[in-house]
Amino acid sequence: MFFHPSYLILIPGTLLMFWAQSRVTGTYRRYAQIPSKMGMTGAQVARTILSQMGIADVKVEQVAGELTDHYDPGAKTVRLSQGIYGSSSLAAAAVAAHECGHVLQDKKGYTFMNVRAALVPAANLGSQIGPLLVIVGIFLSAMGTISSLFINLGILLFIGAIAFHVVTLPVEFDASNRALKLIDELGILQGEEHRGAKAVLQAAAWTYVASALYAVLQLVQLLLISRNR
Repeated sequence: MFFHPSYLILIPGTLLMFWAQSRVTGTYRRYAQIPSKMGMTGAQVARTILSQMGIADVKVEQVAGELTDHYDPGAKTVRLSQGIYGSSSLAAAAVAAHECGHVLQDKKGYTFMNVRAALVPAANLGSQIGPLLVIVGIFLSAMGTISSLFINLGILLFIGAIAFHVVTLPVEFDASNRALKLIDELGILQGEEHRGAKAVLQAAAWTYVASALYAVLQLVQLLLISRNR
């Protein structure tokens, strides 16, 4: 098994990712137990927001799993997980509103959302193939030019994956800001309920920050490995 001291640089990122995941899970479960005063389910929240915004071509469907909620711009569908779709909790309202925030981004041609969509192929390829090419290049170091070609190509591909994570940050933060504004304007949550929704969305945001930081640390690690090969 290949090991290099630079792997130690990943420890802070790994710890942050574990912390972020623990926080989002704990916060979600806390506010999933608190029903909203309006008693609207996640599905009703999503449909209400879409209706009030004059959006009639986006469907709201249930999807299996926990916290698997997402907006599919290709299918024009908001997919809510089982714990969100039929729940009337503060967490359900916050998550459903967040996904509708992505719908509004799509409708208004939000630049960062379009950039992120364009980066998906590069992100998938870079995250899976990039590090592998660097390692292969190191093992082929005796071949000189070919080795450098593999390493440089691997790093270049991985930068594409980092770009995806970085662009994801403004996309998610903007969707959450839109969500909090919508649930206030439409009276979906009232008074102190807003604070609970904000806590859920802020906890979720940390998972994206942690992923971006971890990706950057991975790039630093790959650069160190390639320089010290």
